[in-house]
Amino acid sequence: MTRLEAAAPFRTFILKAVNRCNVDCDYCFVFNSKDQVARRLPARMDLDVARAAARRISEHATAHGLPTVHVVLHGGEPLLAGVRHMADVLGTVRQGIPAGIEVRFELQTNGTLLSEAWLDLFERHEVVVGVSLDGPPAANDRHRLTHSGRSSTAATVRGIELLRSRPHLFAGLLAVVDLANDPVEVHDYLASFDPPVIDFGLPHGTHDDPPHRDDPNVPEYGLWMSRVYDAWLARPDHQHSIRMLEDVVALSAGVRGSVETLGLAPPTSVVIESDGTVEGVDTLRSVEEGASWLGLDVFGQSFDDALAHPKLQHRLYGKDALAEQCQSCPLVEVCGGGYLPHRFSTARGYRNPSVYCADLEYLIRHVQKSLRRNGWDPYTPTAASSP
Repeated sequence: MTRLEAAAPFRTFILKAVNRCNVDCDYCFVFNSKDQVARRLPARMDLDVARAAARRISEHATAHGLPTVHVVLHGGEPLLAGVRHMADVLGTVRQGIPAGIEVRFELQTNGTLLSEAWLDLFERHEVVVGVSLDGPPAANDRHRLTHSGRSSTAATVRGIELLRSRPHLFAGLLAVVDLANDPVEVHDYLASFDPPVIDFGLPHGTHDDPPHRDDPNVPEYGLWMSRVYDAWLARPDHQHSIRMLEDVVALSAGVRGSVETLGLAPPTSVVIESDGTVEGVDTLRSVEEGASWLGLDVFGQSFDDALAHPKLQHRLYGKDALAEQCQSCPLVEVCGGGYLPHRFSTARGYRNPSVYCADLEYLIRHVQKSLRRNGWDPYTPTAASSP
């Protein structure tokens, strides 16, 4: 069997329903990064693109025997599509995939445009909704202002409260870490909305353009997330999960899952742009112009063609695709070398440790020490014993 024949198929299909946004987040990899292609793409995905995408999803799921596919509506801000057009997109996608394949819809939004009409639509199509919010107003407004420079927090909170009226539609909250914000205050504020999941993301950075640090000699992001971990454990009444932390726990226990930002399992998501072009990892736009471009589209190529694309071969090589020092690190099964965009440098491409290497090491060791204190010895293979 060749590496390509053994490649994990795509299971999550991210549809860029809209390529415009009503909030101007200064860290946005879509509109405020090195690659500005999104500004030249159609403002919203038309039904011909949605139809072709559904046909390709169906083809891929059938060829690989997938009983379930995940379709994520993304942007930009997908609610700018309008309720009627989004209803047509959802209906087109669902109609284009055979009844024997379960379609699970998710939508990621800044929440400012949520309304009862939107929730009614999501009820009909069983769409669960994630909302982006970085913390209380002072924290959120550091980066997530409107195009006129005004706060977006009140509108987002209003949307979250509306979404909470139908908790079965609430997928969770997404927050970007900022060292200027207090981690416990941010965690507790987000937890107050009773989300099922809080997903913390590290701001995108490369070795050429590293993330902000107050002290480059201190693993500040690892310390920040470790304080979140401690706050999360300190309250047994918390019902939410924290994706990054649960991934660290699971991977420390030897579980292999499809986690894009951690671990060595191949990512299983693919992006379909508003014009039908296909990208593997759209966050590579934070790296350089054209880094995410594959030259493929849903009209002319299949998703198996994307699996075979040279830019996605890193998915097939696991540990062998990493920097030498990562391959021999005892924590590599957990960190996986870090998220792909965070490994980049002009000099060495993606064969670098993550710009968050020290942070990930600190966080992983902090979590594993906590597990040991509670009587569980995490799975931490040595380089020699790693498969």
